[in-house]
Amino acid sequence: MPYVQLAIAIACEIGASSALKATHGFTVLAPSVATVVLYGLSFYLFSLVLNVLDLASAYATWCAAGIVATSAISVLVFGDRLSPMMLVGLGLCVAGVVIVNLASAS
Repeated sequence: MPYVQLAIAIACEIGASSALKATHGFTVLAPSVATVVLYGLSFYLFSLVLNVLDLASAYATWCAAGIVATSAISVLVFGDRLSPMMLVGLGLCVAGVVIVNLASAS
């Protein structure tokens, strides 16, 4: 169950981060409300996850998944571009999470 909660927390964080761009500095109501609600839900679920999983691996997974997914959304939805160096950086984030999780499992 904590992994399901972590996945939902990650999805909420991704939705909140994506909606944040659409708030235009919190001047547009609907995405502003969505941002606050989704971040709140994300942090609540993440707090539940931390009752079971260790902080290092849970947070690393949450961050990297959020970074990679939000970067993909920025390209697909907002038309942003990722340079080759940015892609390398994203790959390093993923590699770092794998290493943290392998180290915490041993």
